[in-house]
Amino acid sequence: MSLMLKLLTTTLLLSSFVHAANVSSKIEDFLDDKFMQNPRLKSVDVKVSDVVPLKELKGWNAYIVDIKATLKHNPKALINQKMIWFSNGQLITKELVDMQSSDSLVEHVKPKFKEAYYKKENLIFGNINAKHKVAIFSDPLCPFCRAYVPGALKNMKKEPNKYAVYYYHFPLERLHPASVTLVKAAAAARLQGYKDVVEKLYNVQVNSQERDVKKILAAFNKAEGTNIKAEDLKKPAVLKEVKSDVDTGNSVMVAGTPTVYFDGKIDRTRNKYLKAK
Repeated sequence: MSLMLKLLTTTLLLSSFVHAANVSSKIEDFLDDKFMQNPRLKSVDVKVSDVVPLKELKGWNAYIVDIKATLKHNPKALINQKMIWFSNGQLITKELVDMQSSDSLVEHVKPKFKEAYYKKENLIFGNINAKHKVAIFSDPLCPFCRAYVPGALKNMKKEPNKYAVYYYHFPLERLHPASVTLVKAAAAARLQGYKDVVEKLYNVQVNSQERDVKKILAAFNKAEGTNIKAEDLKKPAVLKEVKSDVDTGNSVMVAGTPTVYFDGKIDRTRNKYLKAK
């Protein structure tokens, strides 16, 4: 490559970088103003954490945005949220859909599943050096999870050298309030040394709208063969484990369950493990 071509290439790269940085700043200011129009918010801080060029739309980028906000009625409660916005520097939109595939481009640019997210406490079975890593985010009372997770776990458990399966509690509290208590009970049981806790979790028979902790624990202990008590759910180690799982899910922008990652990439089919060699 000639010196002139190298200089031109470097100039174009710097120009692109500066443009993206300028647009990021514009997006931060725009969203700051937009969100502060919400009368319930006391403060908002918007930061662009990543910029992903769109192959499908020349001149457009996806901007992964971290938002921190406080509420007027409860200033001590800090809201942390990730969002994806699309912009060409002049226009901005929250949604872009491919008309041919009907796919939302949001799904194409979600944050990557980092190696650091594969924590030993989330490894429910399989060898740590197995050929493939599968990460599952699930709510045990989600009907889609109950239809998918038990079978997937059963299949992958048969081949420990092929699959290392990592499981993350991701209770959808608004849809299934009882799941919050269930996942805390599961974390408590695991910390107390009980085995196969996650697999048995899908045998728990309880109304997803139940809020009575005693009733939820009775159903949990019956299915698991455990003796978890209400006070066990409040232990720091239990709360830390559940929070870690939810935080991991939020970091990769899990929006629903079950969400599956296969070898670090989101698996929208949830069945890549069936074809893996």
